Amino acid sequence: MTTIPLSIIRFPTLNHLPSNPLSNSPNFLLNCSSIHPSKLQIQLGFVVIKSRISRISYSNEADPLDSVEVLRVPDHWLEPSRALQESEWLRVTLHKWLDDEYCPEPTNVDISRVAANSYHQSLLQKTSDVGDILLKMVRELESISYQESFHGAFSSANAAVNLIAERIEND
Repeated sequence: MTTIPLSIIRFPTLNHLPSNPLSNSPNFLLNCSSIHPSKLQIQLGFVVIKSRISRISYSNEADPLDSVEVLRVPDHWLEPSRALQESEWLRVTLHKWLDDEYCPEPTNVDISRVAANSYHQSLLQKTSDVGDILLKMVRELESISYQESFHGAFSSANAAVNLIAERIEND
């Protein structure tokens, strides 16, 4: 089994479109690199809102890029009835966001359904780490065909995580 260390590091730029409700939020990059240097390195960007989000920080003073910030959904969202409520909220909200941000298209229905199902399963499995939720969601969103779409698995998962972070802020 390959171990993949995860770290969330701040990066300076993200597309700040006026229609993006989270455009004033700090930007973070989820850097997932295999312990084998020859393996592909995956980088996923997502926005995190300064908030009451539960955070656990680990810091290596030698290199600021080695610091890790773990973002978590609230524990009460892990209860089955609340997990269902949160996943349904994500399905509806993500679908609307995709339609508004890009354009209405049939793929938006599939994206929001798969993302919500992935989120629901993560919450039922007591996965509260937003990075873990993001990575699982990306894997599951890769099952969708984006051939005639403006989206991809990574951009869709990032949008979902942005909405989840905003929801955490308002909880």
